Formats: sequence, C-alpha cells, structure tokens
Amino acid sequence: MPKAHRPRHGSMQFWPRVRAKREYKRVQTFSDSKDANLMGFAGYKVGMTHIIITDGRKTSITKGEDVTIPVTIVECPPLRIAGVRFYTKKYKTIQPSGDVMAKVDKALARKITTPNKAPADLDSIKEFDDLRILVQTQPKMVGVGKKKPELFEVTIGGSKEEKLSFAKEHLGKELSVKDVLNEGQFVDIHAVTVGKGTQGPVKRFGVKIRHHKSEKTKRGPGSLGGWKGQAHFMYRVAHAGQMGYHNRIDYNKQIMMIGDDYAKVNAEGGFIRYGTVKNPYVLIKGSIPGPSKRIVRMETALRPDKKADTTPQTVQYISTKSKQGN
Repeated sequence: MPKAHRPRHGSMQFWPRVRAKREYKRVQTFSDSKDANLMGFAGYKVGMTHIIITDGRKTSITKGEDVTIPVTIVECPPLRIAGVRFYTKKYKTIQPSGDVMAKVDKALARKITTPNKAPADLDSIKEFDDLRILVQTQPKMVGVGKKKPELFEVTIGGSKEEKLSFAKEHLGKELSVKDVLNEGQFVDIHAVTVGKGTQGPVKRFGVKIRHHKSEKTKRGPGSLGGWKGQAHFMYRVAHAGQMGYHNRIDYNKQIMMIGDDYAKVNAEGGFIRYGTVKNPYVLIKGSIPGPSKRIVRMETALRPDKKADTTPQTVQYISTKSKQGN
C-alpha cells in the first residue's frame, strides 16, 4: 500500500496569510438595528475560566441539569464617544465627508494631532446619508501597560435622524458595556490572533515530513507546481512565511454574563500575563482569538442563528481557582 502524502494542509479560506496592519481589527461590515444605540463594544482579553449554569434551553438534552461551560473573560472599561464621522453616497458607495470631534482629552492627544481651531458643531452638518461614532478606549483603566487609546468607528442603529440625535446626546460622554450589550446576546468577535513570526511549511500548513533519504529536503512541500520559474510560485503552494498575528472573526459567540463585581471573577493570584480585573467584564462562551491584554471588538451578530436560544442563563458558579498551575 502506498504511503499517504499530505502536500498541503491549512484552510484556503484565509489568504493571504500576512501580518495585520494594526493590533485591533478594522470592521468593514456592520449589522443593522431599529434601535438607536451602538452596535458594538470593545474590551481587553483577560483569560479563560469555567462556569456552571443550570441549562434552561427548551430543546437541550441536558435541560434542567447543571452543566460546565468554558468562558473567556473580557474586561470592558467604559468607551468614550470621541467624535462623529459623516458619510455621503458617491459612485454607488458611501465615502466619509467630515468629522465632528469632541474636546480632545490628554489620552487621545497621544493618538491624534490636536486641532488648532475650535471643533465644529453637529448642527453645522446639514447633508449626509449616514454617520458612525468614533470611540476611544481607556487602557489606562486596565493593567495592559499602555496609555495611548485605540480609536475606531462603531455604527449606530435606527434612522438617520435617530442616529444624529444619539450622537448629539452622547458626544464627549462615556458608555458602559451594559448600555450596549445584553446577556444571552450573540456577538461577532473581531480580533488579531497570537503572532508566531516566520514559520516553515510543516508547522504552518501541516506538510508531511518525508523520509530521511528524500532528495533535497525533508520538510519541504515537494512539488512546487508547473509554474515556478523566476519565483512565480502559485499562492496555493505551502511555503514558509508569516504565521499568526492575522485578522480573524469568530461568528456568533454568546454572552453568558455581564458583571461589575470583579471579585467574582478574579482568580487566586491573578490571571497569567494579565493581573486582575478592575472594571466591568463580559463572559463569552468558549474561546476567542488573540493573547491576553489584546483588544477585542464585540459587534452585534451579522448573521445570527435565528433558532438559537438567547434567554439569559443564571450562572451558579464561576471558577476562581489559581491559574498559576498550583
């Protein structure tokens, strides 16, 4: 029987496998809602633990029983509404037409150039087709070791007039995670994965290591294809290159709990490579991309499972056992 060969593994869904341009993800497609509120939030990944809940799902085979679920803790300090970006329709798409910024605080001045003139007024913008909110994070409230905030767009639900009214009411103010997300809700996680640097095809694509008497190489992909002159390799060929630090999306992750009593989730001795939680937090079912301390964007689910049960579950127990290996 011939030997099984594995000339390439690794999903072709993600291509090219290049480094992300920045540490936090840029969201280009947003969901829609009739309610005038932010459609997403952001926090910093802490680590993982497990909880015990009484399964209340109607169609579950463990209905009424206590089940253990792995969860990821995301610390979510309040987001500050730093500005409003207006869009107009041009050439079958929307393009930014102007920004209205709130007063730039000391933290945001580390990120952007402070304007010399007085900020424009929201009432001065008469014609626009859409608007989005510019929010800034507050890493100084979290033990991630930096002061410069992240600045990115978040969309708002509702009509054009409702969006403008929401922007006028909240410009320059802070919003808590409880004002935006709900327990039981499904969200899409946008994050940048753990970086692993340059790796070979065996680790990067699972290429089979060949016999030790093979010609030229043992850890190579074998045939490079018919079109390979002058380094014209087909992009499908499993080659060495960047592994990790990629933009990724995890669809439909359920929020199990939103809390502000951080004593309930802080592990004995603190979380490895993070420390302790000091702000409101979110428990997300399962794992999410990225290392600890990295910012994670939670957007309202773009393609939610309409049959899924979004009823909030009562958390009976949250494990605070030491994560230090004791």
